[in-house]
Amino acid sequence: MDGARSFGAGRAGTAFDPISFLQQPQTILRILSWIFSMVVFGSIINEGYVNIGSERLYCVFNKNYDACNYGVTVGLIAFLACVFFFVLDMKFQQISSIKDRKKAVMLEIGFSGFWTFLWFVGFCFLANQWQRTTPDELPLNQGADAARAAITFSFFSIFTWAGLTVRAVQKYLLGTDMSLFTTDHLDGNQTIQPYPTGPGAETADTYQSPPFTENLDSNAPTYQVPIY
Repeated sequence: MDGARSFGAGRAGTAFDPISFLQQPQTILRILSWIFSMVVFGSIINEGYVNIGSERLYCVFNKNYDACNYGVTVGLIAFLACVFFFVLDMKFQQISSIKDRKKAVMLEIGFSGFWTFLWFVGFCFLANQWQRTTPDELPLNQGADAARAAITFSFFSIFTWAGLTVRAVQKYLLGTDMSLFTTDHLDGNQTIQPYPTGPGAETADTYQSPPFTENLDSNAPTYQVPIY
């Protein structure tokens, strides 16, 4: 059973098809999540800090450094996680152990679900801080485009990571392909093989003599128990 069409993947050792792999919905969602996370933390790092009449840099989100740090941290970890899971998806079919495949799917479910929640929190946090930012804090709209981009793609990331979570749950529920078993095995009843009926084959009604009785002399005297 190991490696035989379990958790949505084919048998271990089969050839890897890059075209069909890239066309899978999970792969498309993974690439989009990778791009969105790169936009979020890249926008904040490049243009998310401005200086207003001093050499000190302030976060464009209401001068709240926690908002910028949150967006960079979540986006950067999501970027690295997308790379990790993308490689795992490519190698998933080569995993021969069903237990190892199950662990990989459960890891993806936990991480994707948790990061969906973090992206939702990040979107609400960044949007709230941006709403509180006054025009006086951003002369000439410095960093405004970067802030809007971070908020927008944080919102998009909620749906892509939620989609990845759903796909991982579907893989987990799919489990092992039970079509590899017969109906009798699924019912718990084993198939009874009939006795051979061809020429020269012994049937179930054939009488077999008990052991050690064929060579006995039929004319030998019978022992009688003495009567006292």
